[in-house]
Amino acid sequence: MNMDKGSMQSNLDCFLNCTTPFVQSQCLAKSEIKNLNKLWHPWEREKVEYFKLADLWNCYDEWSAYGAGIPIRLDTGETLVQYYVPYLSAIQIFTSTSPANILREEAESVCETRDSFSDSLSDESESEKLSRWDGCSSEEGVVEQDSLSRTNDRLGYLYFQYFERCTPYGRVPLMDKINSLAERYPGLMSLRSVDLSPASWMAVAWYPIYHIPMGRTIKDLSTCFLTFHTLSSSFQDMDLGDDMENGSRKRKEGESISLPPFGLATYKMQGDVWVSDRSGKDQERLMSLFSVADSWLKQLGVQHHDFNYMSIRRG
Repeated sequence: MNMDKGSMQSNLDCFLNCTTPFVQSQCLAKSEIKNLNKLWHPWEREKVEYFKLADLWNCYDEWSAYGAGIPIRLDTGETLVQYYVPYLSAIQIFTSTSPANILREEAESVCETRDSFSDSLSDESESEKLSRWDGCSSEEGVVEQDSLSRTNDRLGYLYFQYFERCTPYGRVPLMDKINSLAERYPGLMSLRSVDLSPASWMAVAWYPIYHIPMGRTIKDLSTCFLTFHTLSSSFQDMDLGDDMENGSRKRKEGESISLPPFGLATYKMQGDVWVSDRSGKDQERLMSLFSVADSWLKQLGVQHHDFNYMSIRRG
């Protein structure tokens, strides 16, 4: 853990940086570039980079199992690492292609998968199946609508959406949730960022589990975070990384694609561990990220349970 005294990075910066996924980039075939939705990809380019959703979820694999380690500096000068586990809070995926085509392709593969999957689980008890499924006694939160109708040309077709409503103790880590949802919606693995409209997004809830070294009770380390991320290639060439003050730069071709949070909400944020800078920049950043998340949800007209909960109980 390298946190020298001269470092300008605040604890809040550390959290945002350490929980930002970096996804392997791939180049789109030239023959496919001309088929891109011009509303979503208005730039004329010889090369278009993208990532697969499956590769994005892989970024959360280790974090889901062991937690993401966030280096934190205390007022006393001491340092520790607080670990956070990610949970899928919400996701909406809008595609450029009618889900009728996607569902048609999925139907055959799902039938084959279900046959082999059912055989392997034939000896499981009902309680084991429920536990394996999603750690919750019900599947409320999976919202299925008639996604065959186009919302509008700019949003695209709604392929899938999910809003978690279980209590934190009834949830399973993000990677486990995605794997279970992908059994019914294979597009969660196969779709690419170039297939998704700018309205596609997800929110990740981060809950603290433990810190190293142990033995100290620090109230502000019980803070929970909710990060919002775009999923479409439409935003890849925009400066959505660290703020300009922290040296934001345009991503070079071939580098991993980062999905830094465009919005943020917090719960149980008390004390000054996360807003320790005296200039007030951390507080301003928190307010700005919260405002953007709020505006995003209002524009899409969605009710996001976790965000509403944290909004009412901010602080």
